[in-house]
Amino acid sequence: MTAMHLRATGFHHILRRQAPLRSPLFARRLTTASSSSQSSVRTAVYATVFTASVGLFAVYYYDARSAIHRYVLTPVLRRLFDAETGHKIAVKVLRSGLGPRDPVQDDERLRSEFLGRELSNPVGLAAGFDKDGEAIDGILNLGFSWVEIGSVTPKPQPGNPKPRVFHLPDDAALINRYGFPSQGAASMISRLRARIPKFHETKDDTTAALKPGSVLAINLGKNKSSPVESPDDFVSGVKTFGPYADVLVVNVSSPNTPGLRGLQNRELLEDLLTSVTKARDELEPSPITARRPRLVLKIAPDLEESQIVDIADLIRKSSIDGVIVSNTTISRPASLTDPNKSEMGGLSGAPLKPRALQVLKTLRAHVPASIPLIGCGGISTGADALDYARAGASLIQVYTGFGYDGVGTCRRIKDELEALLRAENTTWKAVVDESVRKLSSTEP
Repeated sequence: MTAMHLRATGFHHILRRQAPLRSPLFARRLTTASSSSQSSVRTAVYATVFTASVGLFAVYYYDARSAIHRYVLTPVLRRLFDAETGHKIAVKVLRSGLGPRDPVQDDERLRSEFLGRELSNPVGLAAGFDKDGEAIDGILNLGFSWVEIGSVTPKPQPGNPKPRVFHLPDDAALINRYGFPSQGAASMISRLRARIPKFHETKDDTTAALKPGSVLAINLGKNKSSPVESPDDFVSGVKTFGPYADVLVVNVSSPNTPGLRGLQNRELLEDLLTSVTKARDELEPSPITARRPRLVLKIAPDLEESQIVDIADLIRKSSIDGVIVSNTTISRPASLTDPNKSEMGGLSGAPLKPRALQVLKTLRAHVPASIPLIGCGGISTGADALDYARAGASLIQVYTGFGYDGVGTCRRIKDELEALLRAENTTWKAVVDESVRKLSSTEP
């Protein structure tokens, strides 16, 4: 018994001696395992938070209505880059497929009609933004019911020397003297063909925009090297782009191509309209839409009333389908305050609205109700759009306002317009129909 007690006592003594040696190592192992487990949990939490943040930001970014576009990204782009570089970056983003989108379905009150086509809303984007047809789908995704690309010239040309675009932020305006920089017809045609689905099926409501409730317009320009009085460039444009457009716009109103505005004079314009309508009528129906394109004339806001009356007379006698009023102006209203107001070129934006609206009213009074007019000039709000509808415009276009307010411009205008129409318990079409009926010429 004594021996067993001594052995037990010795065993416990050994354990007591060994315990202090083993405990720190064991504790460290436990601590390491615990720390590793906590670190894994933290990493998982951080990864989850990061993924959720990225996802939420993506949802926010891709919504064109998000304030970040109007109040952060667009102003930053304008401050970091000159006007033309910022313009090109915007086009590239929309071309890439990474641009925001309008996620809201258009209200029924905004439904519009143009030359027998029903559009989801009356808001379009004017020519000059997507000059070479690079970002058609990206622009349509912003909620525009129709997109006008170009101006495109038959042959490539660089346009005027840089700098040639100037912001006038104090006046919510822009001056440009681009001079039709264009990659040429062949380049644009390749892009238009690439958009067509491999197994395209033409239906009654199919448009060249390839999106229900939308249309695609192509603005035709004239090469600077071409004879000023010749209609050949426009005829070439009709023949080349007719199969790929719902509307072809004959642009005789840019102030930045020498002699171009002279084509608005009665004799030259009569020859031009005869030539382009003949070329259009000789086209085969488009393989995309099974129809021939409509022809629309784009005029300047600097015309005298007598010139507007002459143009109206020619339009009544021709097969031109509609008129866009207007292009940029060479005038400089006394209200301009921005230092860039003295730059040469065409002025667009808020200061253009009074003049463009007056030209539209004058033209509306001299053409029949069957000729739709499209209002363009200084439109940045729903109230601006409604002013044009009450003056007899069937549709409207934005340009400078889009540049200043960013990708949410179209949705914001539509929301404001819908609220105004709802308050008056009416629709866009009802306002347009009443205005056109009251204000149009009744002469045969």
